[in-house]
Amino acid sequence: MKDTDYYLSLPYTIELQREDETTWFARVRELPGCMTEGDSLAEAAEMLQDAMAAWIDTALEDGKPVPEPRPDADYSGKFVVRVSRSLHRDLVDAADREGVSLNQFIATELARAVGRPSTVVRAAPPAADWPGLQEGMKATLVGTGFREDAATLDEHRSAE
Repeated sequence: MKDTDYYLSLPYTIELQREDETTWFARVRELPGCMTEGDSLAEAAEMLQDAMAAWIDTALEDGKPVPEPRPDADYSGKFVVRVSRSLHRDLVDAADREGVSLNQFIATELARAVGRPSTVVRAAPPAADWPGLQEGMKATLVGTGFREDAATLDEHRSAE
């Protein structure tokens, strides 16, 4: 039988977003309504662990299904998009101006489009007290420009 520990060991998609100078918003994409805030990135991530456990416990108690993350193997990295000839031309021209292939240009623009509102991390299981916290937090910090903090994250966690 799948229990809370089973679900907490899965690589859910954690989204962390800076709300203002003192607040970080965190949510789990696959678990609707599973969210929290913290005064720091680390605090928001820690509080999200508690929110996930409560969300999963409640769903299990109520007999509701708990969504599981889709494995990366479900995605090939390829898809076909049909566009007008004029848009195709404009995209090729833009790629030429950037000095990159059309494929690279489109991949970069798509990444920018989905990356603007928040930082998305696929948490990697399992860490001793929170699956994917260390690597997920490091990836998030590095992705948002906190390079020095990412290097010392483990020191701060182990000191707690």
